[in-house]
Amino acid sequence: MGCILNSIPPEAIGNLVQQWRPQFPVTRNFIYLNHAAVAPLSLRAAQAMKDLADDCLEFGALHYEAWMRTYQGFREAAARLLHADAAEIAIAKNTSEGISTVALGIDWHLGDRIVGFSEEFPANFLPWRRLEERGVSITWLSIYDPLERVDEACRGARLLAISFVNYLSGYRVDLNAIGEICRRHGTFFFVDAIQGLGVFPIDVRAANIQALAADGHKWLCGPEGCAILYIQKEWQDAVFPVEFGWTNTASHADYASRDMALRPDAGRYECGTLNTIGCYGLHAAMELLLEVGVANVGPAVLGLSRALAEGAVAKGYELAAPWGETSASGIVSIRKVGIDSRKIVYDLKQAGIQAAPRQGWVRMAPHFYITEEEVGRTLDLLP
Repeated sequence: MGCILNSIPPEAIGNLVQQWRPQFPVTRNFIYLNHAAVAPLSLRAAQAMKDLADDCLEFGALHYEAWMRTYQGFREAAARLLHADAAEIAIAKNTSEGISTVALGIDWHLGDRIVGFSEEFPANFLPWRRLEERGVSITWLSIYDPLERVDEACRGARLLAISFVNYLSGYRVDLNAIGEICRRHGTFFFVDAIQGLGVFPIDVRAANIQALAADGHKWLCGPEGCAILYIQKEWQDAVFPVEFGWTNTASHADYASRDMALRPDAGRYECGTLNTIGCYGLHAAMELLLEVGVANVGPAVLGLSRALAEGAVAKGYELAAPWGETSASGIVSIRKVGIDSRKIVYDLKQAGIQAAPRQGWVRMAPHFYITEEEVGRTLDLLP
C-alpha cells in the first residue's frame, strides 16, 4: 500500500504547504525535523485544548455533554483515518497501553506461538516477550525478511505483531501483503501504527488488521497521553479488558448497578475517566489531517525524505535503510564514519534545526508542512 510519490504534481504539493503551514507556528522558531519523537501541536489542536481549559476554569463540568460529544467525535475521526467503525475505536492513554491491552487480553494457551520482529521499538517487543512466561513461543524475524519468510513463520502462529513504520530506519512494511498472509493462515494481525498513521493511508479492512494502536503525539501532531486503540468488532469478545474500572461495563451510567456485562463496543477497553483535554487536542489534530487529506500528506512527506536521503548520501552519509518508493517513510536516519551523531544533532539544534540522535544515527523526520528550502538548509549544514 505504498504511496506513489508522483501521484500529486510538485506545484500541488507546494500549494498544500503554503495553505497549511500557518497551522504550525513552530516554523517561526525552528526547522522541525523531529516528528518521529514528539511533534509540535497544530494551532487547531492547541486552541481546542485552550478552549476546554478556559471553559473548565469558568464553568467546571457544566458543559460535560460537550465532553461526551468530543469523545465520540474522537472515535469517529479515528475510524475515518483507519476505514473502521467508531464502535471499534477505544481511547487509550498511549500506544503501550493499546499493545498491552491486546497482549494481555487474549486467552493464551501453552504452546501458542507469535511472530515478532527483532527491530521493533520496545513498546511492541517487550509485551510479547512477557508472554513467554505463559508458555507462548515467539518466532523472531527481521522486518527486512522477504514475504516468503513471513508466510512460512505464520503457519500455525496465533498472532503477528509489527510496526507499520520502523522507528529507527523508517522502513515501511506492506500491510496489505502481510495482512493477506495472516488471513490465509488464520493469524491475528496486530499493527503498531504510531510512525505511519497520519502520513500514509491505512485501511484496516483491506489489510485484514484485527487490532492497531497509535499514539497522537507524533505524525498526528496531537498531544501526548492520548492514543487510538482499534480492535475489530468480531474480535472484541476474544480480547478481554485487563484494566477494569467502572466505565468498562454497559451499565456504567447507572452508578448503583453492579452488573459486570461489558459495553457492546470498544468502549469496553476504557476503564475510567478519560484524558479529556487530550481528547480535545487529538480530535482537533485528526480532523485537521482529514481535511488536509492523508493521501496528500504522504507524497509531500516522501518528497522531503527522499531529498534528505539523497542529499545525505551525496555528502558521504550512510542510510539506516535504503530509500525506496514503497518502503520509505517520513523517517530518514543517517550516520557518517568518524562523526558522533550527538554532535551533529547538537550543532543542528544550535542552527535552529530539530533532529534526534538515535542509537548512533541522526534521525530526521519532516512532516508535510516543511519546505524544500528548509531541507536544503539542513543538508548544507551537515558536516
